[in-house]
Parts: sequence; structure tokens; C-alpha cells
Amino acid sequence: MSAPLAERIRPKTLDEYLSQQHLIGPNGALSTQIKSGVLSSMIFWGPPGTGKTTLATIIAQQSDRPFYTLSAIDSGVAAVREVIQRAKKGDGLFTTKNPILFIDEIHRFSKSQQDSLLGAVEKGWITLIGATTENPSFEVIPALLSRCQVYILKAFTKSDLEALLRRALKKDEVLSKKKVTLKETDALLRLSGGDARKLLNILELVILSENKEQVTVTNELVLQKVQNNTVHYDKAGEQHYDIVSAFIKSIRGSDPNAAVYWLARMIEGGEDIKFIARRLVILASEDIGNANPNALLLANSTFQAVTTIGFPESRIILSQCTIYLATSPKSNASYEAINKAQQLVRQTGDLSVPLPIRNAPTKLMKELGYGKHYEYAHNYEGNFVAHEFLPEEITGTSLYKPGNNAKENQLKAYLKSLWKDKYDF
Repeated sequence: MSAPLAERIRPKTLDEYLSQQHLIGPNGALSTQIKSGVLSSMIFWGPPGTGKTTLATIIAQQSDRPFYTLSAIDSGVAAVREVIQRAKKGDGLFTTKNPILFIDEIHRFSKSQQDSLLGAVEKGWITLIGATTENPSFEVIPALLSRCQVYILKAFTKSDLEALLRRALKKDEVLSKKKVTLKETDALLRLSGGDARKLLNILELVILSENKEQVTVTNELVLQKVQNNTVHYDKAGEQHYDIVSAFIKSIRGSDPNAAVYWLARMIEGGEDIKFIARRLVILASEDIGNANPNALLLANSTFQAVTTIGFPESRIILSQCTIYLATSPKSNASYEAINKAQQLVRQTGDLSVPLPIRNAPTKLMKELGYGKHYEYAHNYEGNFVAHEFLPEEITGTSLYKPGNNAKENQLKAYLKSLWKDKYDF
């Protein structure tokens, strides 16, 4: 029994593959490609332990393609070029269809490593499948990203993970020989943080460490066996997501002491400083917004600074920004406004742009009334004239509601002075 449990019961077909029905279900985004065997290069983006490697392997098997895998951690440009040359020549490993090159943790590839993939992907010598836990918009170079479809793998649900546990107890060649009663699962699920691989590793550890033929799995037993399992910060597991969550919630809750403590936990744990800085940029807009517009400016400057300077000095810059954001007034009004606007668009569809505010670059468009009756704001006192800018069907809809803070109260008063009773604040 050399292979761990997660490897022993790794799904070999789509029928065995749990979850991700939005990708591989009857109407899934990947279903047609997998069935036809006509594959585009793609990137799987999702939390750790959601089956990215497994799905890539199944796709290669089902499409009857040679499969080659590299890890971004220990593979350089030379390794990439070697695979590409073998694919181009079609010798040995690659003899029929163009192979699938799977790159795990592609976000760790440098720009030069990613550049080395471009020609082969563009010419079709390889079909690239990259896996990443980080947003590919930030971590994959634009030229490569534009040549790939990005598919998001969702975190497993509780029912998915419990089904995985039951399958392991029934199908695994080792565990199935024992009489295991799965009485409680909360501790298993919590310690795994939604990572299926980690979940199975913990299950195996708990059962085999009992050294009994009959084992009843309870929360108490799991915690007893794995009490030291989450002491250290795990950049790819539960600790990663829990501590980032604590960090964000501390800033949102205006507690600079807690915020800088969780920042220190991430720094000491070796977290990527650019990841931390990106979270600060998002938070500055989502949770502070126009209550303090300078927050976004400082957060963006922080991201640029840590990218340029690197570690260890960047810890000071991150600390400054964290404390500034934590002590800033808070507003999620901009976040709520775009959520409401997107929901309205989904409900109402593609409503026509009102004729007065349409662009009229040609004579025909002008004759059709494009731009007619548009009133130029700067021709009026105070650079404002009341005009309807929304489609007729949703006239009067209010999406932005300023927060109750000094800055946005000023914005509220200004908008009321312009629009009178049109805005319902």
C-alpha cells in the first residue's frame, strides 16, 4: 500500500467524477469538447483539491490523447521545450493526436516559461491544460491567456464530500476490508477545508492509526488524531482560506490590531505578498469605496510597491496599508450598486439605448434620430441638466444608495440638490 488513499480511488472516468456538473454535466461547458475529442487549450481555476488534475487526466484518456504532465514548481523552460519538441516531431510518446500538456500550478511559471508555451499552443502542437488556485487574470500572461479557455472549478459541497467519504469506505481496497462506521463528519469536513485530497488523507490517517478492524469515526476521534495537523499555515489548504478570511473580516470590522496580527500570520507562513496586496485592493473598493476614495489609491500603490520591492521590506508597506484600510470609514455602496445593476440586466435583457444618448457618427444615424434632443450638461448652469439616461423600461430605477458616512453624505446631498426627488435615498 504505497499510494495514498486519494490516489488509490482517483476517478478514472467522468461517471466516477464527483461535482463540477456545470462543466461536465449534460449541458456542461466542457461536455461537447470531451465527447467530440476536439479540445481547445484551457485553464482550470479553482480551490485546491477540487479535481483539476483528475479532470485533465480523464479528458486525455477519453479523447485518446497522449498525456504529459509538468509541475511549475520543478520544471523550467528546458523541460517545456523538450515536451514541445517531442510533440512537434511526433516521436515515441506522441504518435497520433496532438498531446495534452498538463501544467500544475501554472501560476508559478515565470513570464519566460509561459512565453515558451505560446508557439506550441498557437500552432496546435500541444493542447495545454493549466491548473491554478490563483486568478489567471493576474498570474497568466495575456498572450497565453487569450489562447486558452478559462473554466472555474467550484468548491465541493458538503454532500459531495460526504459522498466521497462513503465511496472511499466502500471502494478502497484497504479501507473496505475494515468495518468502519462513519458516525460524524463535521470534524473531517472542517479540517479538510473542502480539499478532497486532504479529506481522504485525514480519513485514512484516522482509520489506520486506530489499528482495529472496527472503527467508529466521530468528531472527537478525528480531532484527537489530527490535533497537530493544522498548526502550521498551509498556503494551499484550510489555514490559507481561514486566515485570509480573518484578515479581511478584521479590516472590514475596523480592528487594526487583529488585521495586522493576521497579516503577520500570513507573512510568517510564507504567503505570496502579491496575493495579500491584491486582496487589499479588492477590499479597498468593496468595503470602503467612496467613504474614502483614497483607500483604493493607497491599496493600488501598495500592490505596485510590493511587486517592485519584494520581501522582506514589503511587510512594512503591507502593514501601513492594512492599518489605513482598517481605520478608514466603511461603505459597500459601490459593491451593492453593481450587484443590483447586474441582476437588473439579467432580468431585463438587452434594453435599447435611448435615442438622445446614442452615438451618431454617420448621416444616416442622425436622420434616424440618434443623438437628437441630447442636452450637453456643460451648456447649463452648474454643468447639469436633468436628463433620462436609463432605458424607458427601467426609468427611475435606483441602484446606488450612498452609505452613511461623511464623504457619502456629501455625495447624497449633492445628488439630491441635482435630482430633487428622483433618487430615493
